[in-house]
Amino acid sequence: MTSQVSSPAEQAEPAEQQGEQTLAGGQRTTDGKEVRRLDRVIIRFAGDSGDGMQLTGDRFTSETASFGNDLSTLPNFPAEIRAPAGTLPGVSSFQLHFADHDILTPGDAPNVLVAMNPAALKANLGDVPRGAEIIVNTDEFTKRPMAKVGYAQSPLEDGSLEGYHVHPVPLTTLTIEALKDFGLSRKEAERSKNMFALGLLSWMYHRPTENTEKFLRAKFARKPQIAEANVAAFRAGWNFGETTEDFAVSYEVAPAASAFPPGTYRNISGNLALSYGLIAAGRQADLPLFLGSYPITPASDILHELSRHKNFGVRTFQAEDEIAGIGAALGAAFGGALAVTTTSGPGVALKSETIGLAVSLELPLLVIDIQRGGPSTGLPTKTEQADLLQAMYGRNGEAPVPIVAPKTPADCFDAALDAARIALAYRTPVFLLSDGYLANGSEPWRVPEIDDLPDLRVQFATGPNHTTEDGTEVFWPYKRDPKTLARPWAVPGTPGLEHRIGGIEKQDGTGNISYDPANHDHMVRTRQAKVDGVQVPDIEVDDPTGDARTLVLGWGSTYGPITAAVRRVRTAGDRIAQAHLRHLNPFPANLGEVLGRYEKVVVPEMNLGQLATLIRARYLVDARSFTQVRGLPFKAEQLATALKEAIDD
Repeated sequence: MTSQVSSPAEQAEPAEQQGEQTLAGGQRTTDGKEVRRLDRVIIRFAGDSGDGMQLTGDRFTSETASFGNDLSTLPNFPAEIRAPAGTLPGVSSFQLHFADHDILTPGDAPNVLVAMNPAALKANLGDVPRGAEIIVNTDEFTKRPMAKVGYAQSPLEDGSLEGYHVHPVPLTTLTIEALKDFGLSRKEAERSKNMFALGLLSWMYHRPTENTEKFLRAKFARKPQIAEANVAAFRAGWNFGETTEDFAVSYEVAPAASAFPPGTYRNISGNLALSYGLIAAGRQADLPLFLGSYPITPASDILHELSRHKNFGVRTFQAEDEIAGIGAALGAAFGGALAVTTTSGPGVALKSETIGLAVSLELPLLVIDIQRGGPSTGLPTKTEQADLLQAMYGRNGEAPVPIVAPKTPADCFDAALDAARIALAYRTPVFLLSDGYLANGSEPWRVPEIDDLPDLRVQFATGPNHTTEDGTEVFWPYKRDPKTLARPWAVPGTPGLEHRIGGIEKQDGTGNISYDPANHDHMVRTRQAKVDGVQVPDIEVDDPTGDARTLVLGWGSTYGPITAAVRRVRTAGDRIAQAHLRHLNPFPANLGEVLGRYEKVVVPEMNLGQLATLIRARYLVDARSFTQVRGLPFKAEQLATALKEAIDD
């Protein structure tokens, strides 16, 4: 979905007071129902993993994006394909934060919880602040479903929800009644209750409806009866909100026109943005794009998306395992393609030997790691940042690799282009570290102009590049560019450019097998120097007053929560500086100087302090870690409290 925003950008203003709705005005409609204007709302849809909560959240998000709000999302679902129905581990949720101004996170706490069953209520109630609205599907609050999650009596009747604005709605019954003329079985009709809930929430927040109806008809085009039933349920939910006395108030959140520069925008997830970035990189490099991959959560969406774009010269290969996937990708790199392999932490472990081979062969290869909770299979659908040291050191021998990390879902597009730039210019494998939070989360993305994209074209070797002592012109596959230390890229089959490849150490220049100790020392140091010499921009510091004593340093997906927390700290009157790393190997050249300006450096990470360890070792700075490994992103209030304590310490 795209929308035009033509007003000039303004500085993002207030700190994100997530979990609170700020009243911006109110009026009454002709039917007597009040319409209140809010500046932000956080909604969480929750139910069984089979209740369609992700689809419901996606549709509400798409309509919110087309309306022009700024937004941020947090899908949260079980790892099982079909988790046990009605149980706490089986709860799936989708949180959406949308506003009339610039926002950065999916919010700390929902203003509205839609609970499709007792498990959804119990699993999420602890996150809901007092005074929030809870919409409950009363049809599911029977003895057996409540017993599954430990409710001895109904929380709708025992007074435990007195601090909330509870809206008891028999969603299942109302949906079945709305679809009674469609000839569906009860089970088939029940499946549309998520669309009833979506219609109700769309009425409550004045979301557009036309595109959702088009989407449903397209999604179920082969089953027109099911399509029309879902549309009918969606409309019934809207009409229920409009006519029932229980919902006396609806809400408006104005478009966030002032938050965006002029341009064409669409809602985009991190994995989709990354896929588009890879396609753009292939086009800008004028190279075929090859993906060798094995399905793994949460990276599989990239394989699915790229497989749809053969018209852009994209070739995808779903291998039998992780090792075969990267082996095919490295072979494609040798053959002259922009080669990519996608995976998550467990797959990186399996790919490590081939990544080392790519370091030795000095060929461009993008290794996309969408991080998740570990170790081993760990938490497949939950986010984490714990693969940094694996990316840095997780290979035998001295095998340095550049590392790039996007900071937001939309930034995954630019990070992919940046990683491709480094891989192609320096002839090296490059790690791109995204994570589950970025991969599945979404936000508005300004579609770039083609002319604004970088030129990534490279020159293949076409003939001899070295003259021997006797005057013979020969091709040396390891003769280096003096600026980048990159070796020439010779496409197989080019006459006269035959050369040896393999994992055994090469002689510098000739590429012949060498066991000479001095040559090995030289090659190890040269490969390290090549990575150390990768040109990356200086890190920028946000320090408005210029006299802050504390710096918060982040990387990857912590950008949103850190920035929201910094806004809160500054709004409270404290001074704090912020810097965020995209390039983790090599670090920006000015990072040491930046760290030296501040008395205290705080490093929030979703691991046990991996970046802090690197910073301490490299710069001898007493970096303070603030960490969590809960499978969830930081909350802004949680970080703001930690930063305040660091400032006052």
